[in-house]
Amino acid sequence: MTSPSEIRSAAGKVGDSHALEVLARAGFAASGLVHLLLGYLAIRVALHQGGKSDQSGALAQVAKLPGGAIILWLTVVGLFALGLWLVIQAVLGIGSSSKKRWVRSLVSASKAAAYVALGLTAAQTALGSATSSTSTSTNASASILTLPGGRIFLVVVGLIAIGVGAYFVAKGSRRKFLDDIALPSGSTGRAITGLGILGYVAKGIAVFVVGILFIVAAATLDPQKASGLDGALKALAALPFGQVILIAVGVGLICYGAYSFARARFARL
Repeated sequence: MTSPSEIRSAAGKVGDSHALEVLARAGFAASGLVHLLLGYLAIRVALHQGGKSDQSGALAQVAKLPGGAIILWLTVVGLFALGLWLVIQAVLGIGSSSKKRWVRSLVSASKAAAYVALGLTAAQTALGSATSSTSTSTNASASILTLPGGRIFLVVVGLIAIGVGAYFVAKGSRRKFLDDIALPSGSTGRAITGLGILGYVAKGIAVFVVGILFIVAAATLDPQKASGLDGALKALAALPFGQVILIAVGVGLICYGAYSFARARFARL
């Protein structure tokens, strides 16, 4: 039977692979592309130009580009490689500044799950079988609400999303993301810092609203309320001054995308 120390040793050897590091950096770039398009789609929604402002909508835009299918499959490879890199970090108990090993592992594992999920969405888009986050979230919520204790579970999911959103806002406003990157000096470093602040705060707001919608769905027993990122951004648009708020969030998501490209170059791996 393989011991935990042997598993960590094997993971460490894989983590030292230069090829995997290159692919992991490509994963950050792929994430950057998706967020650039998410920001663009959010602004389109704010301007009442329609379209799906979720990950599947962003990837569908990639598919329309010249050579879009190739870009999509490169995106899939990069995101899966980044997910594998984060799994290795979870096994080794690294990847965050927490003093507790289990927290570092949990953070890395959660990030891995998010990037793998995005990679699966990209693969589905490349294969022509993608579904929107709205329908996925609605169907999942409807199934959960039929289960014993389903309403409580949906509230827990909402609270987790709220917590993740708050984490992103705090990470951006407190500049904790600088721990993830070897920041260059001068104006380049200042520009990357500004992009990171705006990007993390905007992404946090979007995820926070997703969590609120899950809780509303549980409270009203209406799975249509749990409508994913697309629904969250459209909910922001419905607020007083919602158009301005959503445009600001869209710009922030574009900033996050630009920061992700910088992270692809300067990330601490």
